[in-house]
Amino acid sequence: MGKAKGEPAARRNWGSVRDNPELNRFELDVDGDTALAYYRIDNGVMVFTSTQTPPRLRGQGVASELIRNALEFARARGLKVRGDCSFVADYVQRHQEFRDLIP
Repeated sequence: MGKAKGEPAARRNWGSVRDNPELNRFELDVDGDTALAYYRIDNGVMVFTSTQTPPRLRGQGVASELIRNALEFARARGLKVRGDCSFVADYVQRHQEFRDLIP
């Protein structure tokens, strides 16, 4: 059995996802590159607008790790989530544990 598209085969120790509210984005540094998830907050909803993963990091689950953590941040803050970014929208649909975040 292979891994699902965009999912890591096993959790890696890439470091911590951090929120950078000054730039309205979450960041995850991996091997000298940074994956980004941009957002804005509107009326209690964290709206994800773009997810960017450097080409050499794609297909390794980096974006999934970034978004999973970003969704946990939103949950901890009591925010709902909307994925205007197709990656985030697809991620939430594939992971039932985050469907409660959809407004």
